[in-house]
Amino acid sequence: MNSDYSLDFLKRLAKGISAQFGRNCEVVIHDLSSGHVDYPIIFIENGHVTHRTTSTSASRVVLNALKHVSDSLEDKLNYLTKTHDGKILKSSTIYIRDNQNKPMGIFSINYDITELTIAKNCIDSLLSHKEDIKNADKIPQNVNQLLEDLLEESVKKIGKPVALMTKEQKIQAIQFLNDAGAFLITKAGDKIADFFSISKYSIYNYVDIKNKF
Repeated sequence: MNSDYSLDFLKRLAKGISAQFGRNCEVVIHDLSSGHVDYPIIFIENGHVTHRTTSTSASRVVLNALKHVSDSLEDKLNYLTKTHDGKILKSSTIYIRDNQNKPMGIFSINYDITELTIAKNCIDSLLSHKEDIKNADKIPQNVNQLLEDLLEESVKKIGKPVALMTKEQKIQAIQFLNDAGAFLITKAGDKIADFFSISKYSIYNYVDIKNKF
C-alpha cells in the first residue's frame, strides 16, 4: 500500500475491532498493490480463527480482486464462509481504494460463530413447541384471576365483544365456561352474570340448554 499513514490506521482499526469482539474475531489486511498472490496478508489479528499468518498465500477473495475490473468489485458484508476444519464464519470484505478508485487492499472481518450456532440450535430445540404462544394458557395467581382468564377466553371463542353477542352466542360462551369448570369457583355465577349483563337466573338456564349452535 502506498500510504504508511493509511496502513497504520487500518492496523489500529483491526486491533480495535478484534479487541472489541474478542478472540473469535479475525481481522485481516490484504495488500493488492503488488499484483501477486504469494503472501498478500500484511497484517492479521486472531489468525487462529482461520489458521492463517502473514506467510499464508492468497484466498479466493484476493484472486477475485486481482482478476476482475475494479469497478465491478463491491464490498460484501455479513455473509457466511467456512474453514477447512469446519468452523462457520460470518464475514465481511471491504475494498481499500486509492484516489483513482483502484483497489489497493482488502480489509476482511471473519467472526467464528460456530459455538453460537450450536448454542442457537440447542436453544431452538428447547423452545420448540406445538402450539402458538398466543394460545398458551395463562397461569393465574388466584381464583379471581383464573375466572377473569376464562371469561376472556370465552369472548375469544365467540369472536366478538359481549355487547355485540346475540343470546345464542352468550349461551355458547356460558356453556364453554361451564365445561371449563368456571362455576366451581365460589360466587362465579354473580360475576359471570354481571360480565354478560344478564340475570343469575338466566345464567343457570343457559347452562342447562344443550349446545345446538
